Amino acid sequence: MSITDKDLQFREIITKAVCGKGRKFSQVSHTVTPSHAPTSILGAWIINHQYEAAKASDGVEVIGTYDINIWYSYDRNTKTDVAKETVSYVDVIPLSYIDKKHRASTAEVSATATQEPNCVEASVSADGSCVIIRVEREFMIEMVAETKVCVLVNPNGCPDFHDKSYDFDGEDLGEYEDLDPELIDEDYT
Repeated sequence: MSITDKDLQFREIITKAVCGKGRKFSQVSHTVTPSHAPTSILGAWIINHQYEAAKASDGVEVIGTYDINIWYSYDRNTKTDVAKETVSYVDVIPLSYIDKKHRASTAEVSATATQEPNCVEASVSADGSCVIIRVEREFMIEMVAETKVCVLVNPNGCPDFHDKSYDFDGEDLGEYEDLDPELIDEDYT
């Protein structure tokens, strides 16, 4: 039984779907001024990262904070201390894919940190009074909204799979049961 063009029927369905996606990698520098002039950097790390996503006119804003901790030596490497600073940021991430037919009033956005903020470099500034820290972070965003999708309707209904039986018990191994696993070609290992 074939279906001709005149038998084709389409329906528009309103559904929630991913209607927009985007991704952004950022590299930023922060300047932290410790209580003592640093001699050398012994370690730098980022903790307590928190963020949320909000719809913006030109994409999605990821608004967040994190704490920078810098372990450093001072007084000609005779003493150590830890400098702490909380940093706020806003990353605007454009939607690289967007469904133009989505209902904007139903849009919900979410963000996932594909790379948590991470210190990639920390150095004492040229004048020796502060620490310059370079941080990398990356986010992926999704926008879910109501949209219309078009589906083809089968005028004969759905096929009936309930009358079919399938045998997956593995009893029909055929010619494979005669294979000797010890005869493996050395070129393939």
